[in-house]
Amino acid sequence: MIGRGSRFSWPGLVTRLCFLSSAILFATSASLSQSLDEQLISVSDPKILYKLGRKEDRKGRLDNAEKVYRRTIEIDPHNTDSRLALAYLLAKRRSVREAYELAFEIAKAEPHNARAFAVLGVTLLTAGRFPEARRCFEKSLSLDRKEDLAWAALGMLEFYENRIEISLSDLLEATFRDPDEPDYQFALGQVSARAERYKESAEAYKRFLAISSELDSDRRLRIKGLINFLSFLGQKTSLYTTVGNDQAEVPFTLVGNRPVIKVRVNDSDESLNFVLDTGSGISVISDKTAKRLKIREITKGGFAKGIGGDGKFEIVYGFLREVALDDVKIRNVPVYIRHFHTNSEDIDGYIGLSLISKFLTTIDYGNLTFSLTRREGPGASSLENDLSLPLRLTSSGFLSGEVKLEGIDDKFNFIVDTGASVSVISDEVAGLQEVSKYVRGAKMRVIGSAGVTEDVPSYTLPRVTFGNNSCESIAAIALDLDMINEASGFQQAGILGGNFLRNYRLTFDFKNSKVIFVPIK
Repeated sequence: MIGRGSRFSWPGLVTRLCFLSSAILFATSASLSQSLDEQLISVSDPKILYKLGRKEDRKGRLDNAEKVYRRTIEIDPHNTDSRLALAYLLAKRRSVREAYELAFEIAKAEPHNARAFAVLGVTLLTAGRFPEARRCFEKSLSLDRKEDLAWAALGMLEFYENRIEISLSDLLEATFRDPDEPDYQFALGQVSARAERYKESAEAYKRFLAISSELDSDRRLRIKGLINFLSFLGQKTSLYTTVGNDQAEVPFTLVGNRPVIKVRVNDSDESLNFVLDTGSGISVISDKTAKRLKIREITKGGFAKGIGGDGKFEIVYGFLREVALDDVKIRNVPVYIRHFHTNSEDIDGYIGLSLISKFLTTIDYGNLTFSLTRREGPGASSLENDLSLPLRLTSSGFLSGEVKLEGIDDKFNFIVDTGASVSVISDEVAGLQEVSKYVRGAKMRVIGSAGVTEDVPSYTLPRVTFGNNSCESIAAIALDLDMINEASGFQQAGILGGNFLRNYRLTFDFKNSKVIFVPIK
């Protein structure tokens, strides 16, 4: 940890250790009978307060930890450890500007402080500034190869850019350096699941629960349910295995700007209507369809956060033996089983990214066709050319790309979501002076995974640009995206929906996180 004291003479060290042990014992005893606020008044030693803040932080009591760190800084404004700990905590809570200013000031004043560069990199990564974040992590590790936060954050950056094996290696290094940091165990669980190492993922989440025991009950239920499902998946020899032809092309219908494809499930002859949904990491099947096809739940636990209604829906896990798209069949497919909040469209489910990620995938909105080419099969190729645009994978499984809005110099991270009928901007973007003037009088009704929201404000964006591709007069609704950003890992400012995407033929290379947009003439 940065900021530890310099070497002591032996007698002086013993004296300090004895004093510190007594002080810690006092603080521990006091904590049994005093509230946190009382301790903040009665304890004035910055070192003791910093340790108290770290304890609250690791237990997931972030409000308490922030109070303690701020009190420590009041007592000792130059306490580097507490200032960096506060900056890291603020970055996790997406208070990026203050976090950046705290970390930048220390990195500038202490150019050999590896921890400062690691925390500064975390603030930049949270804001979606990937190249700058990478430079900070590399600088941190050049100063100190043992800096655990730099390893962990660099691992998440690699994960977002779909370099899964490198990400795992970096995160394992971080957990080796600090096995008791809950954030690292949680990240290791996420990335291990993405790498289809389900047993290792379950173990990491178990470790996370063990060392961060003071979580809210719903989050504990959610993680316990996930552990149960991962343990179930770990018993399978493989997931998403493909059989049949190496290529397939099927027609789709465009319903509310969303491509709807006919699929068959579990050897059934019944054709089901599934929305192709690049805004979902895992596939989803409606509870009514699951009941009709006798698809049982594997486990459940807690509530996920989504758009619409009260912002939550129950997490229920299921498992499909097979999903068939024409003559291409994908076996052993994990799914969510969820209630759909509208009956106006005959939709049975959603095809998530995991189901199609082993293919080169083309969605041609001009010809209304959806094609798959197995990456290892004949005719498959990478999209390494000047027309390809980079995509990133969020922690929650969304694809994200950099979008420019007319009149604003900065680029924003937008989720590329074929399952969204209309594009979305965050409340924060809608509040910008350059955007707010484009508000429309019409209010919209939004149906999301968590329910229905009425009277949502809408805007007409004069120009939206992704790479070299621009569309004019794009309708967008403004939503609170906090629930998405809590799980994304880096901030998302909006969603590119079907009303933008329908103007292109899209080819996705999920392995290399790239997409080609070809305008429809």
